[in-house]
Amino acid sequence: MKKSKEATGAQSGAAASKLIDERIQELGDWRGETLAKVRKLIHEADPEVVEEWKWRGVPTWSHAGILCTGETYKSAVKLTFAKGASLPDPKGLFNSSLDGNTRRAIDLHEGDTLDGKALQALIRAAVALNTSK
Repeated sequence: MKKSKEATGAQSGAAASKLIDERIQELGDWRGETLAKVRKLIHEADPEVVEEWKWRGVPTWSHAGILCTGETYKSAVKLTFAKGASLPDPKGLFNSSLDGNTRRAIDLHEGDTLDGKALQALIRAAVALNTSK
């Protein structure tokens, strides 16, 4: 995937949203569909979420700090929660980066079913944690 100059720097707001739209379209497969679904769930859970484009092309969602990122790989869409180790996960969505003291991730593979309500609960918990200071 080729990247424009604009796509390589940090962006936020409308510029980031446009770059995320483009990423979803460029993928054109289950990863794009998954990223679009996750994005919709995040916005429903937190209408005040800010979309950002960081680290040379990583969709990022923030509210008083980073909530999670949405990286795409050949075989997975990885949602990494910046403070995931501090979040309740009663439905057991976290399945990656479990050994660290700070972050946790959800790896989604082709054909996986995502519990949207559980993801939205994680987003709300991440917002509450970020805004509790």
